[in-house]
Amino acid sequence: MPDQLLELVGYLGSTTDLVATAAVKFLSVKIFLLVFGGTLLGICIGMLPGLTATMGVALLTTLTYSMNHDDALMVLVCLYVGAIYGGSRSAILLNIPGTPANAATTLDGYPLAKAGKAGSAMGVATTGSFLGTAIGLFFLATIAPVLADYALKFQTHEFFWLAIFGILISGQLTAAEDPLKGWIAGFLGLAVAMIGQEGLYMTDRFTFGYTEMQSGVNLIPAMVGAFGFSEVISVMMNRRMEVIRSKTRLRDYLPDLSKVFRYRRTITRSGLIGTLIGVIPGVGEDIGAWVSYAAARRASREKAKFGKGSVEGLMAAETGNSAAPPGALIPVLTLGIPGSAPAAVLLAAMILHGVRPGPMIMIESPSFVYEVVVMMMFAALAILILGVSLTPLLLKILVVRRERLMPVIFILCVIGSFAIQQRMFDVWVMIIFGILGFVLRQMKYPMAPLVLGIVLGDIFDKSFRRSWVINDGDFSFYFTRPICLLLMFMCLITLLMSIGPSRAYITPRFHRIMQALFGGGKNLLLVHGRLFRAIYQSLSALLGRPPTNVATGYSGMKACMSSGLEDYRHTLVSVFTELFKALIGFFITPIFDLLRFIRLLPGES
Repeated sequence: MPDQLLELVGYLGSTTDLVATAAVKFLSVKIFLLVFGGTLLGICIGMLPGLTATMGVALLTTLTYSMNHDDALMVLVCLYVGAIYGGSRSAILLNIPGTPANAATTLDGYPLAKAGKAGSAMGVATTGSFLGTAIGLFFLATIAPVLADYALKFQTHEFFWLAIFGILISGQLTAAEDPLKGWIAGFLGLAVAMIGQEGLYMTDRFTFGYTEMQSGVNLIPAMVGAFGFSEVISVMMNRRMEVIRSKTRLRDYLPDLSKVFRYRRTITRSGLIGTLIGVIPGVGEDIGAWVSYAAARRASREKAKFGKGSVEGLMAAETGNSAAPPGALIPVLTLGIPGSAPAAVLLAAMILHGVRPGPMIMIESPSFVYEVVVMMMFAALAILILGVSLTPLLLKILVVRRERLMPVIFILCVIGSFAIQQRMFDVWVMIIFGILGFVLRQMKYPMAPLVLGIVLGDIFDKSFRRSWVINDGDFSFYFTRPICLLLMFMCLITLLMSIGPSRAYITPRFHRIMQALFGGGKNLLLVHGRLFRAIYQSLSALLGRPPTNVATGYSGMKACMSSGLEDYRHTLVSVFTELFKALIGFFITPIFDLLRFIRLLPGES
C-alpha cells in the first residue's frame, strides 16, 4: 500500500509540473486578451436564448482558419466554457435556458429571481460553474494521459463497437422518454456520413451523379445548419420573454464561501457526476446537469425546497453542467470520439488546425493534453472574474430585439459555411440540415446523436470493413478480444435497459453492484484510517502512553495491533464478498431464471 501511495503522489506531482510548464507557455498579454475575449463572447452567446455553445463554436471555427492553432483553440475552448456558463443568466432571469445545458437551472434559478434574489442566484451559478470546471479539470489532467495509454490497445475491431456503443448510449440518454428516436437520429447521422467516396477503394456512394457530393458532407456546415439555422427558425417562432429586473449590488454576485462550505458534498458529487456524464460519448452537458440535480435532490435534507428556489438545487445544476466540458474532452483527446455536441465541433476544429486527437496523442503531441487543461483553467478563471464584474452590464444584452439579432446569426451561418472550402454546395448543406434539424426538433428528435453519428460515421465504416478484410470475413474474431466482448456487452445492456420489463429486472441488480462498489470503496478508506489509528495506539502503548483501556508495554501493543488487523481482515473479506455476490447475481441469476422460464429447471421453492 505505501508503494502505491508514493507512486500516486509522484504521478500527481509530475502532472502538476507538466500543467505548470504548459501554463508558462501561455503567459502573455495576447493570450490573456484572447482568453477574456473568447470567454466574454461565449457568455454573450450562452445568454441569448437560441444561440447554443455548439452553434457558437461551429461559427467561430470558420473564422479562426487563418489563426495560429494555439490561439485558435484557446479562443474556441474559452467560448465553449463561457457559453455553458452564460446560459444560466437567461435561465435565471427569463426562465428560458440560454443553452440546453442550463435547462435544470431554470427550476430553482427563476423562482429565486422572482423572490428578489436574482443577484444571489447568479452568484451561486458563478460559484458552481467555476468549481464544476475545476473538478472536471482535475480528472482531465489525471485521467486523460492514463486513458491514452490504454487507448493504444484499441484496434479497428474495438473502434467499430465503440462507435456503435456511442450511438446507442447517446440515443438512450438524450431521448430518455423514447430512446428509439435517439437511435434513429444517431443512425441517420451514420447514413449521412456514408455519402461520398468511401475510404478504402474510393468508390462513389449515394452521390446520385453530383460531383460535389463525392467529397461527402462536411461536418462544420452540417453542424452550423443543425444547431445554428434551425435555432434561428425555432427562436423566431417563439414569443419573446420579459427580463426579471431587481435591484442588486455588486457584492450580491460575489461567491459566498459559507454556501460553498455548506454544500460541499453537493458540489463534489455534482462535479463527479458531471465529469462522468461528459466522458460518455454524445451525451452532453444537459444530461450532466439533470443527473446532478436529481442526485442532489435525492440526498438533500431540504427536498421540499427543490423547484421552489433551492440554492442547493441551483448549485448542483450549474456544477454538473460545467464539469461536463472537461469530461467531454477526455474521449476527444484519447479516442478521437466527442463526449458532447460542442466537443464534436471542437474535435473538428483541432483536426482543421493540424492537431490529431486519438490514441497516439501522448506520442505525437504529449504536451497538448496539458495545454488544453491550461486553456480550460484560464477559461474558468475568466468566467469567475467576468461573472462577478460584468454581470450588470452583460444583462443589457438580453434586451436586444431578436428581430435584429437573428438575421445577423443567419448571415454568420452562411459566411461560416462558405468560408471553409469556398463552395456554395456547403451553404446548401447548411440550409438543408437547418430545415431538417428544425423538423426533427419539432418531432422531439434529439440533435446530439445526429451530430455524433456524422462524427463517428467514418470511424464506424472504415473500422468495420478493415476488420473484415483482416479476418477474411470471419465474424468470430470479435469474440476473441476482451475489449470487444466488453463493448458488445455494454451495447446489449444499453438495448435491454431501454425495454421496460428488462429494465425493471436489471436495475435492482445493477444498483446492488454500484452499492457494493461505492460502499466497498468507502469501507476500504475507513478501514485504512482505523488501521493507522491502531498502529498509532500500539506505538503509544509501547512507549508507555497508552490510550484509555489499553495495557502498557508489549501486551498493549499486541492487543491494539491484533484488533486493528482483525478489523482490516474482516472488512476486506466483507467488501469482496458483497461485490462477488452482486456480480454473481447480475451475471448468473438471469441464466437460471431463463432456464426456469423454459422449464429446464424446477421453480424456486
